Amino acid sequence: MRIIGHRGARGEAPENTLGGFQYIQEIGIRAVEFDVRQLKDNALIIMHDDNFVRTTGLQKPLYECNRQDLVQYNHAVKWSEWNKIEATPLLDQTLNVIRNFEHIEVEIKSVDSEAAAEKIALEVEQQLQGYEQAAIVTSFDAKILNALKQQNSCLKRGLLIETDVKHQAIDQALELGCCHIGWMNELVSQDLIQATQAAELNISVWTVNDVTRAKQLRDWGIQGLITDYPKLMLQQL
Repeated sequence: MRIIGHRGARGEAPENTLGGFQYIQEIGIRAVEFDVRQLKDNALIIMHDDNFVRTTGLQKPLYECNRQDLVQYNHAVKWSEWNKIEATPLLDQTLNVIRNFEHIEVEIKSVDSEAAAEKIALEVEQQLQGYEQAAIVTSFDAKILNALKQQNSCLKRGLLIETDVKHQAIDQALELGCCHIGWMNELVSQDLIQATQAAELNISVWTVNDVTRAKQLRDWGIQGLITDYPKLMLQQL
């Protein structure tokens, strides 16, 4: 089972930042999950929310910004022990930091339209050239995954599930040409893992911060454990 840092290592470092990605590299992790959104100038950035307020303390809708605006937002502002400013990273900057990683889960956040899905899917495909072995594009949004399918993308795809649709989700993942499902931890039972394995889909589970639960999931045979505390999991597993 692979230990995957959630948004870098959001329990141990500022989330979705270059410093956070460098941190997990330094502790010996070579697997990461992060979130991608597209700005109005088409730049691909790494950020979970669509507003800067939670991570920077500044109220600003993300989609009003372009890449030049990103430098004014410090995602480490709530980390008193973090000794440097962490601006919102671009996808290409992030890939440069993690270029030697073995597993990269790129979650594309949901979009409003099929046109927006096609646009971001094309740009992600372009920027991930050369990372096809390590990268898997995941999303809750079927429009994103379908756009990649229609574009005959060579990138691996995974469907993310946080609602109790379970077996329908397995069928949907197969229809979308996915090789992977990311299950929310609270949904996962041994029966669900076995059903997913029977469909020959790889499995990651998020977000797992309890060591006892992590060991149980490992014993059930999941491929990836997404955690806010990768250092802890590395020490205990």
